[in-house]
Amino acid sequence: MFLAPAGASLLLGLYAATALLGLDVPPLADRLAASHGALMVFGFVGTLIVLERAVAIKKWWAFTAPALLGLGSLLVLAPLPTWIGRTTIVVGAIGLLLIYRTIWRRQAMTATAIQFLGGINLVVAAVLWLANVPVAHLIPAFSAFLVLTIVGERLELARLSLRGTHPGRGLLWASLSLSGCVSLALCLPAVGYPFFGLALLWVVSWLFLHDVARRTLRATGLPRYMAACLLSGYAWLIVAGVIWIIGGATTNGPIYDAAVHAVLLGFTLSMIMAHAPVILPAVLRRPLPYRPIMYLPVVLLHASLLLRVLFGDGRGQLTLLQLGGSLSIAALLLFIIIAVASAARAPMPNASPARKNRQ
Repeated sequence: MFLAPAGASLLLGLYAATALLGLDVPPLADRLAASHGALMVFGFVGTLIVLERAVAIKKWWAFTAPALLGLGSLLVLAPLPTWIGRTTIVVGAIGLLLIYRTIWRRQAMTATAIQFLGGINLVVAAVLWLANVPVAHLIPAFSAFLVLTIVGERLELARLSLRGTHPGRGLLWASLSLSGCVSLALCLPAVGYPFFGLALLWVVSWLFLHDVARRTLRATGLPRYMAACLLSGYAWLIVAGVIWIIGGATTNGPIYDAAVHAVLLGFTLSMIMAHAPVILPAVLRRPLPYRPIMYLPVVLLHASLLLRVLFGDGRGQLTLLQLGGSLSIAALLLFIIIAVASAARAPMPNASPARKNRQ
């Protein structure tokens, strides 16, 4: 039930992306075209992240947060005043902070504090969008939300191998710097964007040094698949950081397109593909076993982004930009098809031996 708005937001966002690439599709309503980025962050990725947190704490009220994020994203497109949907999104984002507050009370950890910082940036983006700040100006807040959410999760896995009395303190300072640079980018873009890029590189350097993915890349099966997705996603964060350091504040054009999609596609979709076999079973109550064919959409995603960023944006080749964007959409849809097929073929954990054999 909670995944339905996220799925609808995804499909509408992908349709908007196809039209914004300049491909020959039926014309979009103005609201859909203007809400493409918000649909993908609030309606799709945000709903999935908050739903996973709600499942983790097992509180009935926590499920209102993902429901409001998904519902608000769809209400924005309805023939209603836009403030209704945007206000609903704000309330859903605040619900994520309440979920983190519950998690903190159970176990106060640096990883939770970093994820809370990410949630604050989601609220900031939602409030500013309610105040009619264009989506293009919210990219630093969107990026900080996505990056800090994943960073907090990765710290939870890495902390057992960290030494010292305060494991993760360096990452906490890097996360605070990244979050602070969001405000700087909003108030003084010319200064804030390069500093945001530097803070992003600080966070990524910690991940490359301490993330367990460096070791599990030498494993086999699911651990190696997850490590490959994670490390390739981190590489796209480096690309985005360098672009913001060199290119500075920009809200349109090739530089903007390259930086935005390095984070929202290269990093975010890599994280979704990496964690889907682990997180989705907890949400859907159905196993999603790893299969080697899952590498196919991952490779297609990164190849399409290289085509889009290096040749489409870098050399001003509109045809290659459109081709790269189309292949990225195809990669995400292909991953969803493979995941659904894999989950459908997987036996339920409580199935009898005879039923498992039949399946």
